[in-house]
Amino acid sequence: MAGPPVGLYVHVPFCLSICPYCDFVVHAGSDARGPRSRVPAYLRAVRTEIELRADVLDDRFGPPGATGRPALETLYLGGGTPSLLPAADVAALIELVRERFGLAAGTEITLEANPGPSERGDLAAFADAGVTRLSVGAQALEASTLRRLGRRHAPSDVTDTVAEARAAGIGSVGLDLLYDLPGQTVAGWAATLEAALDLRPEHLSLYALGLDDPDAEGLTEAGGDHLPVRPGARRWRDRARAGQDEDRAAAMYEHAVDHLQAAGFRGYEISNWARPGHESRHNLAYWRRLPVEAVGPGAHAFDGETRRWNAARLETYLAALVPPSGRPPSLPPGGSERLAPSAARAETIVLGLRTAEGISARAASEAAVEAGLRWGIEHALLVERSGRLALTTTGRLLSNELFARLV
Repeated sequence: MAGPPVGLYVHVPFCLSICPYCDFVVHAGSDARGPRSRVPAYLRAVRTEIELRADVLDDRFGPPGATGRPALETLYLGGGTPSLLPAADVAALIELVRERFGLAAGTEITLEANPGPSERGDLAAFADAGVTRLSVGAQALEASTLRRLGRRHAPSDVTDTVAEARAAGIGSVGLDLLYDLPGQTVAGWAATLEAALDLRPEHLSLYALGLDDPDAEGLTEAGGDHLPVRPGARRWRDRARAGQDEDRAAAMYEHAVDHLQAAGFRGYEISNWARPGHESRHNLAYWRRLPVEAVGPGAHAFDGETRRWNAARLETYLAALVPPSGRPPSLPPGGSERLAPSAARAETIVLGLRTAEGISARAASEAAVEAGLRWGIEHALLVERSGRLALTTTGRLLSNELFARLV
């Protein structure tokens, strides 16, 4: 059933440069900084979209705080590099969201940041604006690996960013790391994890390097939610793909499972580990299939029944929300999809299985789903404990094969 959002995602589509493996909606170079920057136009547009989306929710569920319209529990500023925004603009966005959506006491407010000194922004000012959680795009902690990935920062910048976040009073700091990288060894990955743990983060997100092709998947058309892959990035991906190894990636993942558990982290989702109480509440809303609103180019929203996305292209986003002709602004172009009940149930099961809490063993109500879950149990991909089914470590490694049998 459709309902009001528990969270809001704000996509900030700017970076100083674009990494060759990145598929997020990002604009760089002069679009992001300098006299021709489109950041001011984006800020006007995203504020307008926040107002328009809030108007829709007001009409549908009543104003924030009304019966049936609770205040938001999470606010996530992602990107791109949201830390490129001036702190005053971040504060203004948070206050606008507070006014139009409501922010509950103890709302989790996350800001993504790149660790380079010219990218991480004023962390103390972000904290003063209300940011409670910082997600740092470290990706690697070896200088040579960072260079191969096209990253702008050095390992010492990650250390400095964490230290600045601590000094600013941001109580939850997370690091994003990549594995199964070209030229990476299991020993090198183990050293990276050890260096990350030395920084004492509260959260770690570990992602195998993904090299999908959004062009081939038809996601980069005019109304699509991805931008076309640049020729140089495509060549980089072709070379990188040849240097990946599934068995090595599995060994890296298994090492992380054992090592992080010993260090006091809980793997609460396939790719995410946290110290107790520091799980990403925003991302848990996605995995629990709760309604989340979203604004910005390429952003995805869900109301409990229908998924909606904005088109990725910044030009059409700005044209709709900051029209040059002086006509009234309109919601940006994009698309939507409402799943059939059987597909929605399968999606609920798949998303639930991504998490450590798993799903109720009674969830298998359809023959195809029941058969898929039974196959997972027979092949030691799933285990039942206290009436719930959850993935084993092997199941997490082979989750895509299991999930394909459930949808």
